[in-house]
Amino acid sequence: MKWKQLIEKTNKKLEKLQFSSPVAHTYNPLSYSFKMALDYSEKFGSEKVKAVFLGMNPGPFGMVQTGVPFGEIAAVRDFLKIPDQTGRPYSQHPKRSVEGFECKRSEVSGRRLWEFMKDRFGDCSYMKGRVFIANYCPLAFLSERGSNITPDKLKKSERESLFEICDELILETFKMLDPEYLIGIGNFAFERLTMLNPSEKTLLKIPHPSPANPRANKFWFEDTSEILDGLGLY
Repeated sequence: MKWKQLIEKTNKKLEKLQFSSPVAHTYNPLSYSFKMALDYSEKFGSEKVKAVFLGMNPGPFGMVQTGVPFGEIAAVRDFLKIPDQTGRPYSQHPKRSVEGFECKRSEVSGRRLWEFMKDRFGDCSYMKGRVFIANYCPLAFLSERGSNITPDKLKKSERESLFEICDELILETFKMLDPEYLIGIGNFAFERLTMLNPSEKTLLKIPHPSPANPRANKFWFEDTSEILDGLGLY
């Protein structure tokens, strides 16, 4: 399966889902920023890779704005060199508007993750065939007040319907990229990888780079380096 087919198939299934309170707005960057999501996937996922890194779901100032996993704007523009083709969701929360590269907020998690990759690879072209970064769930959820709702906090029936689609998306991604290592970014992603692990790939977990993780604010680069250095990824 090609990336275009996979993304389109996933979007058709996601469109059928409905979410109830406390979810007030649902953003799907794979849909409204289809071109950027496809550009990223084809640029860095056109061949087998050594490792797939998996996060949870889009952040409001990262993938929501760019369509790229952990898509901190400066990293997408300057390191990954993907042009701004961000669309807009049909319904937006006034406190969490989608502005593409015009967004003035920075996604801290994405900045840390992509700065790590830039430090290791130097030029993004050296990532090809080595690492691919993805999110388990393509959707972002906002409450009436604009606060972020993570997928694990959805109502059980809604969560199960969503996770069925996400599982299929990730398994197809693994099939295309055939990684040696599956690396969960934080606990949630690692748990999903543990459940999905195809062909008993080598599973690893790195700490989540979120500022909500107190240790990450001081030691994320050191902790992550200790886990990844020596795997031959870079």
